[in-house]
Amino acid sequence: MLIPNIVAGIGHLQKLAVDNKYKNKLNSLLKKALNYLDAEFVRQYKENDKLSMTSKVYIHAQLIHYLYARSFFWEKDPMSQETQRVAKLYFEECKKSWLTQSLYSKGMIAFIMQRKGEHEIAKLIVDVLNEQAVKSEENGMFWKENKNSWYWYQSPIETQALLIEAFTEIDGDLKKVEHLKQYLLKNKQTKNWSTTKATNEAIYALMMHGHKSTSIADNTLIRIGENKIKTNKLEPTKKEAGTGYFKVNWTAKEINPEMATVSLQNKSKSAGFGAVYWQYFEDMDQIKSSVNTELSIKKSIFVKETNAGGEQLVSITTATPIKLGDLVTVRLEITSKNDLEFVHLKDLRASGLEPIDVLSGYKWQDGLGYYQSTKDIAANFFFDDLPAGTYIFEYDVRANNKGNFSNGISSIQSMYAPEFISNSKGIRLMID
Repeated sequence: MLIPNIVAGIGHLQKLAVDNKYKNKLNSLLKKALNYLDAEFVRQYKENDKLSMTSKVYIHAQLIHYLYARSFFWEKDPMSQETQRVAKLYFEECKKSWLTQSLYSKGMIAFIMQRKGEHEIAKLIVDVLNEQAVKSEENGMFWKENKNSWYWYQSPIETQALLIEAFTEIDGDLKKVEHLKQYLLKNKQTKNWSTTKATNEAIYALMMHGHKSTSIADNTLIRIGENKIKTNKLEPTKKEAGTGYFKVNWTAKEINPEMATVSLQNKSKSAGFGAVYWQYFEDMDQIKSSVNTELSIKKSIFVKETNAGGEQLVSITTATPIKLGDLVTVRLEITSKNDLEFVHLKDLRASGLEPIDVLSGYKWQDGLGYYQSTKDIAANFFFDDLPAGTYIFEYDVRANNKGNFSNGISSIQSMYAPEFISNSKGIRLMID
């Protein structure tokens, strides 16, 4: 897999018209790589032909990847006659079987057909992909089946980047291209691109196709209350090159009720992200549940009772208060609209409660893996991966002191995208 990746990468460099002092060495490396790939391609065909009881050839992802990488150089470095004869058999098989291939392979086959002059088939593949895509105003254009899995061709970022290229080269509709790029940017907002290949492919797709995603021209109108914030009036050093990131702060004296209304207008052709934070001091018991449709958390507390029917959870009321020595179950319900990575949940604990499980460690509950760290005043939960959905998990504490206690709140926040944050309401507990 490494050599086809290198060859395709050189193909991208040539499309970028990159001129460097290693050009001759790069061409020499490319020539050797193409000769090796062609020879290996023919060798595998002959070996499989001997083992096969029929003359039928079977196409799979690695062969498609070879043909895709080779398609960058069909005119500059044409195949030998023998290689062309074998490749023709696989071209025909690609025509017949593209509908049953993976999403990544469909994109590569579309490129192969386009560059071999089979424009109708290439356009048909792209049209089918367009019909199967999900189109969202918030998330752009994407495919539900584009999920990460075990195989090398099941990489969501690389697949999306490849399809951006395919729609640009074959379909040519820049509106669709921008929607495809929007999904990549939305993905980057909340997740980490974990491999260098995925990052390279994504950057290439964002930079080369459609409108420039790195433009930091003053195309965003931000209004706080009645005042406009003109980003072009900020110091250039405060506006990050490439991303256009900037940050503006207001002191307590500058804040007034009219500033509660915030409006944004994006006049550019690329997606943008922003967030507004309001920091203030408040009595813990008076805090209400935050209203956040993207990420939310709900906290409930129960007394765990054991009877003839087994264990049951009883809601805490004036009729069923917590008694000294009771086993108390804390239930946390998390709902996330987006796939998130690197999420921290902090659950404050009343001083009248003592944790049962004091050892830190990795745990699994309700289909969700997390690392739990128990401290004096709170339990901390760290999620490497929090897929979109609703999750409910519980842990136990023991009532060890009488009194009226503040149980605090539970707060959850994405460390990668801190604008995704939520908290539960404040709770008071009475332990008799």
